[in-house]
Amino acid sequence: MYAYENIEMSLNYIEQHLSEKIETEKLAEIACLSTFYYQRLFKKLVKKSVQEYIKLRRLAMVIAVLNNSEERILDIALKYGFSDHANFTRAFKEVYHITPDEYRKNVPMLNTFDKPELSSRYIMIDENVPLIVGNIVLEIQRKTLRTKETYFGFEKTVNIAEQIPAGESTGIDVPGQLWREFHAKKLQTENGIFNNDIELGVSHLASPDKGTFLYFAGGMVSSTDVCPKNMVQHTLPAGEYIVCRKIFQRKCRD
Repeated sequence: MYAYENIEMSLNYIEQHLSEKIETEKLAEIACLSTFYYQRLFKKLVKKSVQEYIKLRRLAMVIAVLNNSEERILDIALKYGFSDHANFTRAFKEVYHITPDEYRKNVPMLNTFDKPELSSRYIMIDENVPLIVGNIVLEIQRKTLRTKETYFGFEKTVNIAEQIPAGESTGIDVPGQLWREFHAKKLQTENGIFNNDIELGVSHLASPDKGTFLYFAGGMVSSTDVCPKNMVQHTLPAGEYIVCRKIFQRKCRD
């Protein structure tokens, strides 16, 4: 058994007991490690301390419930291990920079911290061989683009620290908000300027000094004569690309 497998066992336990009190000592026991070494290895692989990770996963669960339930915010918070409303609100605002009440009122798209698939970081990914990560199946291929493609969409500056790596950051999901805005605008656009359902998301022009990058979200167009108001144009040059796509949702039976 590799070291990451020990940590994965404890991650699975955490997922099953998010509504209960979770002791670090118990997790170390599950991982068959000393408490000291378990915490050290956990932070190395998960990039968060044990209790910080538990808090972020609980908040992720709370957000899912807030989106699909009319339960009182306090009742949801208590269900996921927060001691009182003040403690929950403080944790929520610290992570997402808005209060739970503001979230439920406006429902902005948020980055929530996902349970990491540690095993996927230790698998050799061969081209054209699907990679299974959780219940998602990914196919990786090379693609040659022989002629440039043009896209119209929206673009915005994004704070790197709040967005990557995917699933391991928290805060407002700026790219997600851009996609929501683009799809709403696309439905309103007349004359069929967008080419089928081909869309493109691009992170580019990183500025390390400022800790930001630009994110573009848009759709392919067949003509560049008229760009819709407030949209920008992005060109994908001809060349060699690595394409990663989800080919289907994996369903398993126990």
